[in-house]
Amino acid sequence: MTPLIEARGVSKKFVRRLDLAGRIARGLGADIREEVVRAVDGVSLAVNPGEVVGLVGESGCGKSTLGRMIAGILPLTSGSVLFDGRDAAQMSGSERRAASLAVQMIFQDPFASLNPRMRVERIIGEAPLAHGITDRAGLSDYVDDVMIKVGLDPSLKQRYPHQFSGGQRQRIGIGRALAVKPRFLVCDEAIAALDVSIQAQVLNLFMDLRERFDLTYLFISHDLSVVEHIADRIVIMYLGRVVETAPTESLFADPRHPYTRALLAEVPRLDQRKRDFTPIDGEIPSPLDPPPGCHFHPRCPRAMPVCATDAPPLTRRGGGGDVACHLFEADSPALRDRTG
Repeated sequence: MTPLIEARGVSKKFVRRLDLAGRIARGLGADIREEVVRAVDGVSLAVNPGEVVGLVGESGCGKSTLGRMIAGILPLTSGSVLFDGRDAAQMSGSERRAASLAVQMIFQDPFASLNPRMRVERIIGEAPLAHGITDRAGLSDYVDDVMIKVGLDPSLKQRYPHQFSGGQRQRIGIGRALAVKPRFLVCDEAIAALDVSIQAQVLNLFMDLRERFDLTYLFISHDLSVVEHIADRIVIMYLGRVVETAPTESLFADPRHPYTRALLAEVPRLDQRKRDFTPIDGEIPSPLDPPPGCHFHPRCPRAMPVCATDAPPLTRRGGGGDVACHLFEADSPALRDRTG
């Protein structure tokens, strides 16, 4: 099966150049250099048609940056993004426009992502009108239909975003994305800003829309318990790199990477009500100066000397996934010692 979306070796660097004073100071011998943040470091990811892939990691791991690059909002520093097996950078202008409509993004904060000066009718209807999906005569009915699909009352379409609740504003954002008839949605912490009771309603909406319109999702979240309910497969990121991928059931039943195990250990469970939950030891390192080798080794309880010098490649794990950990390489000293 050809993936609907595929990222190959995608990287993103943000560089803060030295100003005039900094360049003068460096010329005089000061230890000053440009600041480079490697937000995403050589990530490869494929999402098949109709699949929901959960992208999970702590804040600052680069998952939102990756989502924005896949959606075409941020340019790539290196690597490529393929849509239906074709490199987006090599498409013609009309093909690129069609691909950009087919991939839409839903943002975390619905209030910040909606223009406060626009009424809902224009927010939802502006893009389909501009791209010829509907004409001006049929725009009002088209917006009504989209609002009904996302659970909003069409009689409210002349209101402004501030006149809606948080859950309703997120539905407006979903309707705006749905209005251009996309095939792939990048959902960036799409329920994180909502109350818990509203989160369940919006998750159910995403699942319903997936079935009705054969949508494919990249669902970005820091909460594994949320992703468990919607994702077919989960990708774990840490400090710009993918450390483990697996089908959801396999990942929860048999996590391999120490970071994945640490994340799962902190998911609240009813059968662990008397347990004291503690955060993962240590702080996530700065992306300005990431540790060498495996980025997780300063916080890993099973770190070996090789972890501090060599970055482990993604290795096939049982159950249809991959793990980037020296413990699971065929020539790993720890694995040889354990198997004899």
